[in-house]
Amino acid sequence: MQMKIVGLTGGIGSGKTTVANMFRELGVPIYIADVEAKNLMHSSKVVKRKLITLFGDKAYINGDLNKPHISSKIFSDQSYLDRMNAIVHPKVAQHFKSWLKKQTTAYIIKEAAIIFEHNMQSQYDYIITVTANHEERIRRILSRDKTTKDKVLTIMKHQWSDEVKIKLSDFVIVNDRLEDTKEQVLKVHNVLLKEVNNSKF
Repeated sequence: MQMKIVGLTGGIGSGKTTVANMFRELGVPIYIADVEAKNLMHSSKVVKRKLITLFGDKAYINGDLNKPHISSKIFSDQSYLDRMNAIVHPKVAQHFKSWLKKQTTAYIIKEAAIIFEHNMQSQYDYIITVTANHEERIRRILSRDKTTKDKVLTIMKHQWSDEVKIKLSDFVIVNDRLEDTKEQVLKVHNVLLKEVNNSKF
């Protein structure tokens, strides 16, 4: 039986990681691309060197990524984000391949915010999009991050709308109330297990 790769995506503040953790509780291995990207920004000498070239000597302070400096650069010029992604994403892809070889379950989940924006949907067997109420998403981000509503809205503006993502997805999980979300996660999990078991290899 060939293991399936399931993409988990959604706009900022939709609660992708919350949903991912619910799948993890069901025994599904989870790969969170953003977390691994941050790890590589600290551990990879090649990535660090390229980021310093891109963002300048202030990119790191005492070996730690200077997030306010990088965020301000990206906020003033979105092209910095594309150039940073071009440095980090290939390394994350390599790391994911190595991680994937160690997994033995029917399917795994890779959480990534920009599957559709970067036209990467062909890398997945199925895609789940997590959605949530617009105002609730903003509230979550403001309570989680040191940021402003304007910055949050700017990020949202550069991400695809839920409506577009939903049309391209195999499953949708509405993450407004945790109890409802858990029920949806279990339902999707059972459908995926059935799909995998019914696949012809």
